[in-house]
Amino acid sequence: MNPIDQAARTARAGQETAEASAEVIARRMAILGQAMADPLRADHAELSRMGTEKVQALTASAEAVAAGALGLAEQGRRIADREGAEASAHLARLSQADTLAGAAALQAAWGMGVWSRAVSDGWKLGGSLMRMQAEALSPIHRTAVANAKRLKR
Repeated sequence: MNPIDQAARTARAGQETAEASAEVIARRMAILGQAMADPLRADHAELSRMGTEKVQALTASAEAVAAGALGLAEQGRRIADREGAEASAHLARLSQADTLAGAAALQAAWGMGVWSRAVSDGWKLGGSLMRMQAEALSPIHRTAVANAKRLKR
């Protein structure tokens, strides 16, 4: 999936999460009010879910962010390694240039290569960031939507 489609999908999931969260909060406030009015007949199962499910969803979200950050760091390392090798190879070619015009042509070619790789790498990193954002939102979205559905009864 391209980064633009991923961003649109994640935006929709974010909106669904916000809407579901509002429904869940409203319903749970009523459950808390009922629990305060009559603690013995309170919905203790729902009261216990209020904390544990958040911890579970946020833990899964944090794991996704950590994994995504490690992936981004690895991408960055590969880019840096590649560019170091490219620069070294370029300097070796440049040292063999026998005319100023030849050196200028090598510099221009190297600059265009750097620019092209930077654009390509930028798109790939952007795609990785979009995937990481979607994966971080996913457990929170799933929990909020499931709760809203369950609490509508």
